Amino acid sequence: MAAVTIRNLSEEAHRALKVRAAKHNRSTEAEMRAILEAAVRPEGRLRLGTAMSEISRKMGLTNADIEALEQVRDTRPAEPIKFE
Repeated sequence: MAAVTIRNLSEEAHRALKVRAAKHNRSTEAEMRAILEAAVRPEGRLRLGTAMSEISRKMGLTNADIEALEQVRDTRPAEPIKFE
């Protein structure tokens, strides 16, 4: 797991983080993790797998349809593009 160091954080920001962490019954480090997670992975983000699943449900595709597609799919590796 990655570790992050934050340099030059103002005393005011550090104090505010400590207060916010206490309100949420977490450590300051856990609070910073929660803030970063919320910032980079917001609740309303588009999840590709979920979106594709919803589209296929709306189209009426079933697992049997997907299995039929898998049976006829070309499984050979793609030929690399040649730039000549």
